[in-house]
Amino acid sequence: MTTPPVASELGLCLCHSCGMACDMTNDPQECERCGAPLHRRKVNSLARTWAYLFAALAFYVPANLLPVMNTKMVGAGADSTIMSGVLEFWEAGAWDIALIIFIASIAVPGIKFVALTLLLITVQRDSLWARKERSKLFRFVEVIGYWSMLDVIVVALVASLVKFQALADIEPRPGILFFGLVVVFTMLSAMSFDPRLIWDKAPHNEEVTDEVASH
Repeated sequence: MTTPPVASELGLCLCHSCGMACDMTNDPQECERCGAPLHRRKVNSLARTWAYLFAALAFYVPANLLPVMNTKMVGAGADSTIMSGVLEFWEAGAWDIALIIFIASIAVPGIKFVALTLLLITVQRDSLWARKERSKLFRFVEVIGYWSMLDVIVVALVASLVKFQALADIEPRPGILFFGLVVVFTMLSAMSFDPRLIWDKAPHNEEVTDEVASH
């Protein structure tokens, strides 16, 4: 069975901005549709992905230990971390909100750390293990990454709603800043990773899927 051609063999390059498959015959520098710079490969992909990932890990500890908001009711104030906020919602009977915040603020960043570390290590070891599944894992990391900002949005919405009450007030605390940095750096880490590196060491006689050929 003949191996389907990959994009590089057809002289095509995918624009990372709009997703258009661009003809690289004359080495164009910009995408014809959106004008974004074209790169056959992401520059220093592994080094930049590791750097952003380590930065996100460094901010992840204070993001969970420091309070994210301070709630004042009739003059008495109390700081809340992400986990204590989840427990408060759970004890108040709002288990659905508690579950959403736990998944978005604790589970999702943890999954992204594990998944990106797995992808980086297997690529650096030139592993041939589960290439198709690892490509799908990267797509999954990209999809769930945007939901990590949910906790920041919840704090902002709750604070704006409580401001309307004369006897209550909510103020953000340093933990929310660190958590926002975790989200930003994990997203940058995922954006810096080049999934085509997964397939660079593929055997010549192995069939490459159409999805990979297009990317």
